[in-house]
Amino acid sequence: MTVDDTGSGADTNGATPGRDPHPLAVRLEALILGAERRYTPFQAARTAGVSMELATRFWRAMGFADVGQAKAFTEADVLALRRLAGLVEAGLLSEAMAVQVARSTGQTTARLAEWQIDSFLEGLTEPPEPGMTRTEVTYPIIELLLPELEEFLVYVWRRQLAASAGRVVQAADDEEMVDRRLAVGFADLVGFTRLTRRMEEEELGELVEAFETTAADLVAAHGGRLIKTLGDEVLYAADDAGVAAEIALRLIETMANDETMPELRVGIAFGTVTTRMGDVFGTTVNLASRLTSIAPRDAVLVDAAFAEELIRTTEAPASEAEAAEAAATAEKEGEEPPTYRFALQPMWQRPVRGLGVVEPWLLTRRAEGPA
Repeated sequence: MTVDDTGSGADTNGATPGRDPHPLAVRLEALILGAERRYTPFQAARTAGVSMELATRFWRAMGFADVGQAKAFTEADVLALRRLAGLVEAGLLSEAMAVQVARSTGQTTARLAEWQIDSFLEGLTEPPEPGMTRTEVTYPIIELLLPELEEFLVYVWRRQLAASAGRVVQAADDEEMVDRRLAVGFADLVGFTRLTRRMEEEELGELVEAFETTAADLVAAHGGRLIKTLGDEVLYAADDAGVAAEIALRLIETMANDETMPELRVGIAFGTVTTRMGDVFGTTVNLASRLTSIAPRDAVLVDAAFAEELIRTTEAPASEAEAAEAAATAEKEGEEPPTYRFALQPMWQRPVRGLGVVEPWLLTRRAEGPA
C-alpha cells in the first residue's frame, strides 16, 4: 500500500504497470473479492484507522506489490486492515506478530491459488464448444466454484488448526511448545539433476507431482506432517521416532516398486527443533539433510539420537545379539519374546560438513515386523 514518488505501481490483478487491466480481470477480481475498487492506499489506511506505514507492511507481508496512487482497494481490504490492527490494539498480537500472521497466510494461500489456477481451473475452462473462448468460460466457472472452494478452505484450515493446537498443548512444558523434540526426515530422489537434462519438461513435471503426491499421502497416512516439498526432495516431521521410521521405509518400498521412479534415499535425525511459520529449523534439521546426502541408494540413515530413541521405545533392539538374548530369556521363562519393528546397524563414523563427526545408523525393517 505504498504511495511511490512517481505514482506508478504494479496492478493487484497482475496487469503490467502502466497498462489498463484486462476487462475480464477486473470483473473476476470484483467477483472474487466481492467488492469493487474504491480506495487509494492512503484512503484505505485512513478509513481503516491505521498508519500508512503499518498498512504498507501488512500489504507487502501478504505478498502484494506496491500500487502507487491507484484506486486498487476495496471494503474487504479496509476490513482486513481493521481486523489486524484491532488485534494489535487489543494486545492479542504484537505488531511484529500481526505482520507475521499476514506473511504466513499470504505465502501459504499464494501457493494454493497458483496451483488452483494453473492446474485446476485450466482444465475446467477448456471451451466446451467450438467457437467459445477460454475467457468466456472462466467467469461462470469461477462464479460456481468460488463459494464451494471457500467453504472447503475454511474447513481444512480449522481441521489443521485443531490438529496443530492439540500437538502443542500436549508438549511437556512451555519451553517445549516453541523448541520441540521431533524426528525430522528428508527424502531425496537420486540423480534428479541428470533427469532434468534427459526428460521433457512435461514428463519431468509429472514425475515430480507423482513423487510429491505419493510422499504426502504416505506421510499423512502414517501420522507424520509434511513440512515442505522441494521438487526432488520432501521434508517431513513426526513427534514419534517409530512413526518417522515407518514413513521412511514405506517411502523406500513404495518408490522401489514403481519403475517410473528414480531411487530414493532418506536421512532422519531426532532432537530439538525450532518451528516458525510452519517450517522447521536447527541443527537437527541440518543433520537430517546431511545424512540424506550420504545415505546409500534405497536406504535410510539415521543419527545416534534417533537410534537411541527407537531403542528406548523398544521399536528396535540395541543389537541383534541383545535381541537374541532377550528372546532366549523370554522362552526360558515361558513368556512372549519381545518384538521389534526395526533393525539398526551402526555405520562408520564420518565427518560431516558443519556438524563435526557423526555416527550414522542404517535403518531397516525386521523380518518379523509388520509389513
